[in-house]
Amino acid sequence: MFMMSFRLRRSGLLAAALVLVFALVLGIRGIGSIWPASVAADSTGAPPAKAGKISGKTNEDRVSFITSFGWEVLEEPVEILEVIIPKVFDEIYREYNNIQRAQGYNLEDHAGKRVKRYSYEITNYPGTDQPVRINVLVRKNKIIGGDVSSLDENGFIHGFEMKTA
Repeated sequence: MFMMSFRLRRSGLLAAALVLVFALVLGIRGIGSIWPASVAADSTGAPPAKAGKISGKTNEDRVSFITSFGWEVLEEPVEILEVIIPKVFDEIYREYNNIQRAQGYNLEDHAGKRVKRYSYEITNYPGTDQPVRINVLVRKNKIIGGDVSSLDENGFIHGFEMKTA
């Protein structure tokens, strides 16, 4: 017969309790859904796909991604550009990256890299008859960020989510 005994100190009990609580919280929330509240769910309440893991390889992939936010677009991109994300961000890029980070992306992870920007014309943007585009940034066939922006001189720029009036 084999017996083992141990002595649990108060500090060990506290540490074990914290680990148990942390494990329960992760189990309830789901390990893959640790996102800021701004990207925790879309308008349907479903958690977003993990940023950087969404395929942008084909036009169909990109259009499907765009329509998942409720946007309607022309089927083909109106512009495809290859851009280089700067190694060092200036103030404009820092502000743009804040938009990306709010939706679960981070362009700092791709600093100094070449990416493709696919621009599609949105046909159902509410409250304006000015041209509005959605830009999708793709690197290594994965969507790494993007935005919705107006081409008007007093335009706007925001993340992929459709703004409510």
